[in-house]
Amino acid sequence: MALSRETVVKVASLARLELTDAEVELFGGQLGAILDYVAQLDELDVSGVEPMVHVEDVANVFRDDVVQPSLSRTDALANAPSTDGRCFLVPAIL
Repeated sequence: MALSRETVVKVASLARLELTDAEVELFGGQLGAILDYVAQLDELDVSGVEPMVHVEDVANVFRDDVVQPSLSRTDALANAPSTDGRCFLVPAIL
């Protein structure tokens, strides 16, 4: 697939790339070859193939939420550089 110079320049602009004239010609040919390959993939009959996110079956393994002992508020704030007794105090970031 031959790409016009304007198309290559527009794609480069969208990608925030500054290309020389030689690079526009070089990358235009390379991008055209990539699009030709993708066009070959479009010719495959995938009507019996279900869409998938992963090649293998992948599932998250979740554990049950169980209440467990944790730090008291006093212990959690003990090493903080600044607190109000209930919360951490941090400088405002504006």
